[in-house]
Amino acid sequence: MGKEKKTESYDNGSYNYKMFKCFNRKFKINEVQPTDDVRDVFCQFAVGGSGGSDGDSSDGDGSSGVIGAEQLCSFLDDHQGDSVTVAEAQKLIDEVIRRRHHVTRFARHGLNLDDFFNFLFYDDLNPPITPHVHQDMSAPLSHYFIYTGHNSYLTGNQLSSDCSEVPVIKALQRGVRVIELDLWPNSTGTDINVLHGRTLTTPVPLIKCLKSIRDYAFSSSPYPVIITLEDHLTADLQAKVAEMATQIFGPMLYYPESDSLEEFPSPASLLHRIIISTKPPKEYLESRNPIVKPNNNVSPSSEEETPRKEEIQTLESMLFDDFESKSDSDQEEEDVSEEQKPAYKRLITIHAGKPKGTVKEEMKVVVDKVRRLSLSEQELDRTCSSNSQDVVRFTQRNLLRIYPKGTRFNSSNYKPLIGWTHGAQMIAFNMQGYGKSLWLMHGMFRANGGCGYVKKPNFLMKKGFHDEVFDPRKKVTVKVYMGDGWRLDFSHTHFDAYSPPDFYTKMFIVGVPADNAKRKTKIIEDNWYPIWDEEFSFPLTVPELALLRIEVREYDMSEKDDFGGQTCLPVSELKPGIRSVPLYDKKGEKMKSVRLLMRFVFE
Repeated sequence: MGKEKKTESYDNGSYNYKMFKCFNRKFKINEVQPTDDVRDVFCQFAVGGSGGSDGDSSDGDGSSGVIGAEQLCSFLDDHQGDSVTVAEAQKLIDEVIRRRHHVTRFARHGLNLDDFFNFLFYDDLNPPITPHVHQDMSAPLSHYFIYTGHNSYLTGNQLSSDCSEVPVIKALQRGVRVIELDLWPNSTGTDINVLHGRTLTTPVPLIKCLKSIRDYAFSSSPYPVIITLEDHLTADLQAKVAEMATQIFGPMLYYPESDSLEEFPSPASLLHRIIISTKPPKEYLESRNPIVKPNNNVSPSSEEETPRKEEIQTLESMLFDDFESKSDSDQEEEDVSEEQKPAYKRLITIHAGKPKGTVKEEMKVVVDKVRRLSLSEQELDRTCSSNSQDVVRFTQRNLLRIYPKGTRFNSSNYKPLIGWTHGAQMIAFNMQGYGKSLWLMHGMFRANGGCGYVKKPNFLMKKGFHDEVFDPRKKVTVKVYMGDGWRLDFSHTHFDAYSPPDFYTKMFIVGVPADNAKRKTKIIEDNWYPIWDEEFSFPLTVPELALLRIEVREYDMSEKDDFGGQTCLPVSELKPGIRSVPLYDKKGEKMKSVRLLMRFVFE
């Protein structure tokens, strides 16, 4: 689609679109106006019969009053479900007036209709979800979904991209709390590199990654960062890792006094702490003598591989043989010295032990010990279809990590809901990619102030999976009024070379199968300020696990519809009332100006 420079300034209030290099189409730009609902709400709470001192918005329809601090308090409490003091409301009023550059010669203490409308459209002042941590953070780690990265050091695909500390930094800045590093000896065997083994990825020194984690671990959240190490190292290099971690992290590094934990600590007790999860050296050595089975030609990174169909084994053995094999190495076996073993082992807070026996046996809760297990996305599907209750019971005290199948060479991702609905805490995603699955991940972890830890629903923590948890039904009604900001963020020919864009909005509920739904607004033709004013209702069985995914598209008659922005929000976190909803690009970066005005009602 052609992209041309603007042929007429915005000051003229119109855009010109050239057709066939000889005809001009001129479209007037109409400023966005408050909807009827916004006017009605303003009239309900405003006082006085004339507009602000500058005379704006006096159109004689009763909407020419002013909302002061007390009236704004009433509106936020009665209509939006927010509780603020009069002083806080006055600060909001002052901020809106400051941003809109209204009268500077004398003070204004209230909002006229235009001010009020703009206040509703400021997503930082009127956000769709609670912007701070509000959940109980004193429960064990197993009670939370945790923002988890997969192969966190890769800059692109899984086979030939560079390894770098930069993706680790970006993940931490986004709020990711679990960073995965694959450790391998360097070419001389004297130092440690981070890379995706048996591929063409270029390595990055471990020390760079550890220093980056130290410097950026708490840039977006004070809650603990978990480093999952998949090591393929000799005993002396494991001891070197312990020395590096101790020196670089210092008092930030948390590890328990005992060899294993009876219960995981809470996020609140681990503020600004870094913890390590991997297999202890003894189990690491045991895993290098796996049970012999036919065609056992497993690579060191085979946790990322799909099980071989020709291997005749039970589902249970297939699950856990692959889980253990990732840390196998081509190094010759050697005993760990008594000096080296404690240095490495004592730093491991979350043990990833070697499962023995069937899935049903392994998923039995051990009273005096907690641990972490890993399954691939396919293995999770099979396990949940046959042993779903065992998975839920296991995740009530222990940690379950799910990782992408090995054939996702392009760093794509899978659907995370099956893991979440069974209590899996660590849904490991390729954060360097983009796509709808990653948007769902972003949406889930916007909850709880974006701190990287989201409390699991109560029904997942009850004993037994069928404790009448699906009986309470809820319904969320979503009204999308309008959108704004595209003309500021895009060239006027970005969407269509010959006319303004034709926007429409799609909404999806993504959750348990019974809740999944999708709706679409009408198409608003030739308008940079689309006003849909449409309402949709979504009945929900499990609102705690439901996500509202919103996507704006620009209709194209001859080609694929253009992308105009997206967001994903946890339904349980949505704030009632009229809200400003900012949109994000395909990679999950917030757009500078694009946002929707929406209303949420719960019944």
